[in-house]
Amino acid sequence: MRAGDLMAMVNAGLNATSALALFVGYRFIRQRSLHAHRRAMVVAVITSAIFLVFYLTRVALTGTHDFAGEGFAKVVYLSILFSHMGLAVVVVPLVLRLLYLVRRRRFSAHSKLARWTFPIWAYVSVTGIVVYLLLYQVYGYS
Repeated sequence: MRAGDLMAMVNAGLNATSALALFVGYRFIRQRSLHAHRRAMVVAVITSAIFLVFYLTRVALTGTHDFAGEGFAKVVYLSILFSHMGLAVVVVPLVLRLLYLVRRRRFSAHSKLARWTFPIWAYVSVTGIVVYLLLYQVYGYS
C-alpha cells in the first residue's frame, strides 16, 4: 500500500470517528447530558483538526487524484465531492465560532448556531468517508 493511500485510509477513519462523536454529542445534548456532550464534541473537534492536518499533508505529498469511474458514477462522485468540499470550507469558521461562543459561555447563541452547524459538519464527515470509499476502494483513481 502506498503512503498516500494509507494516509487517505487514516483520514477516512478520522472522519468516521468525528461523525460518530458528532452524532453521540447530539444525542447527549438532546438528553441534557452537558458533560457527556462536551466530551463527545471535544473528540469531534480534535479528530477533525487532526484530519485537516493529515489531509493537507497528504495532498502536499501526493497531489490530487482523478476518479477512475465513468458516466453516471463520475457524475455522482463529483456531485458528492464538490458539495463536500464547499461545505468543508463553510464548516470550519462555523465550528470555530461555536468554540468561541462556548468559551465565552454564550450558550444560547451557541445552541442557535449549532442547529445549523451540526448538519453541515455531519454531512462533511459522512461524505468524506463516501468520497474515500468511491475513490480508493470502489472505482479507484488514475
